[in-house]
Amino acid sequence: MTAVAAYGLLAHGLIFGALAAFLPLGSLRQRAALLATGLALVAGIAPLMHGTFGTPSLTLLQLALWQLVNRAPSPFSFRPALGLLLFALLFYPAALGWGAFDPYALGYQPQMLLAALLPVAATLWWQRQHAWLIILAVDLAAYASGIFANLWDVLFDPLLVLLALIMVGRRAVIRFIASRTR
Repeated sequence: MTAVAAYGLLAHGLIFGALAAFLPLGSLRQRAALLATGLALVAGIAPLMHGTFGTPSLTLLQLALWQLVNRAPSPFSFRPALGLLLFALLFYPAALGWGAFDPYALGYQPQMLLAALLPVAATLWWQRQHAWLIILAVDLAAYASGIFANLWDVLFDPLLVLLALIMVGRRAVIRFIASRTR
């Protein structure tokens, strides 16, 4: 088993546990999340998720760990979710060949991408978004370790974009319902 495959299986187990941490179980929530993590690894849920969604990004894993250790509030709120969703709407069609430029290829020789992340990091620091700055630093350190071949794979993945879509859609539905009850 390769390091990326082992990472993917373990990460999907933790992500499944983080999903279980959203259940309204009160004081049993943490135990249920731990049980769900183990169950995902033993019962085959993590390999199924890995086969369906591919290797999760380290950003998604860090957000799942944030949920598992019961840190509130999560740094993945509406604004970052909307930003990721808008970026993904431009990135994925171009990466799938709908144009002459392939942004995914930039992740294999990421000098320009790393240079573009400098103002992002400076903005995060300026706005005191320390959680996101730490997530970015861990992502970059993981890429430097050589486990991931493409920097984009460390930063985000389709499952994280799906989570962003759910968050943005949820807020839109809540606002729609609130406007109808007035």
